[in-house]
Amino acid sequence: MPGIGELWSPAASAEADWLGGLGDDDGIPGFPVPGRPDAAWVLHDMYESEIGPGVVSHDELLRADIAAGDIEIPLGVGGVDFSRLPHGVATGARLGRAERPGPGWRRLRWSELAARTGGPVVVEGMPPSHRSAPDAALDDGSWPAGIRPPTEGGLDRPTWDRLVDLLTAHSRDGADTRCFAYFCPFLTQQWEDIRAHCVVTGRLGDARALYDYPGVLGTPSNVWPADRSWVTYTDWDLWGTKVAGPPALVAALLSDPSIEAVRLPWDA
Repeated sequence: MPGIGELWSPAASAEADWLGGLGDDDGIPGFPVPGRPDAAWVLHDMYESEIGPGVVSHDELLRADIAAGDIEIPLGVGGVDFSRLPHGVATGARLGRAERPGPGWRRLRWSELAARTGGPVVVEGMPPSHRSAPDAALDDGSWPAGIRPPTEGGLDRPTWDRLVDLLTAHSRDGADTRCFAYFCPFLTQQWEDIRAHCVVTGRLGDARALYDYPGVLGTPSNVWPADRSWVTYTDWDLWGTKVAGPPALVAALLSDPSIEAVRLPWDA
């Protein structure tokens, strides 16, 4: 069976240059894309314990473990000491990649959590993130430990796999569609020359393998076919993936029972 390196080979950095022109952006956390001809945001999966969310937050558990000496003080990007930051920084969000949890967990849709909290699925005027998700009503910003928030900066594997299926079904050459994938510097941790975009190319039918692409921290920041009929956008700081393309593709995303997708009129 071919390895990932055989399925997806390095491409010229210039292949991603056109993305910068879409939003006049440098693409450091991913290249933003406009909502044309149509677009929807695929919301990354979250899960809830079958016994309920509980009353203890991820932040409280983290601080208790640090105080007890059970774990070392975690360091974030840039060596930020989480233990010295204000209460609520530990939201419980997973970074980059995530598998479906095992027994004892169930899928928790954003719409279900929104109905529970009485707020919108995504706060108006914002993209999907920890600041705009249904938990925004919580005072301290830290999620209950019985909820596993969405992945940040990358899709969870089940959602990625299903998205690839839908993109394949709505591409001119199906599984044989030639595609490109761009990994932003946050994913590659290569900061020497941020203009030297990390781009790989391969068949859309082999895109599931990109989930395990070596040397990166999550799913691609942008994926697009050679004909540029659609493009995906996964920002390092966000909890959703934008898909811009033909109305038929967007309609399929919105109606798919295994994907939770929404149109955000303010993000056209």
